[in-house]
Amino acid sequence: MTTERLEPATTADERTMLEGWLDYHRQTLAWKCEGLTDAQLRTASVEPSELTLMGLVRHMAEVERFWFHEILLGEDLGALYCTEEDRDGDFHFTEADTWEEAYATWQAEIANARRDAAGVGLDDLSKGRSRSGEVFNLRWIITHIIEEYARHNGHADLIRERVDGATGD
Repeated sequence: MTTERLEPATTADERTMLEGWLDYHRQTLAWKCEGLTDAQLRTASVEPSELTLMGLVRHMAEVERFWFHEILLGEDLGALYCTEEDRDGDFHFTEADTWEEAYATWQAEIANARRDAAGVGLDDLSKGRSRSGEVFNLRWIITHIIEEYARHNGHADLIRERVDGATGD
């Protein structure tokens, strides 16, 4: 599988541009994981950090679910990997956890996020609230998710380079 990264249009309207950048960053993370073995995707290669490419994908599945379901729609579907006992469960996995499952879960959460955001305007406020009681408009949520992907794609760059020497933008 070859991930195609599509540059967002430079003259698009605001919604199209925000969604374009979000998809670009989603595609970038997929690209950073492409062509690696399960063992390589589990490798924490930037000591002392325990970040792995598989962990980043699982984390972003959690992030997509939290912001687009729990906050935007006010639906509590529960966490995918994290628990009260292990708040970083997205980065902790056993031999039974596979890349195939992590990737499929992440893609399902992306599809759900797209569907759920489709009927919401950028200025519409979330039905859910943060722990401190804040509400967010969809514009803020999309911008935050772009920021989250951008930060973690930087991590993915370093991890990937240490795993197999691959570099790229």
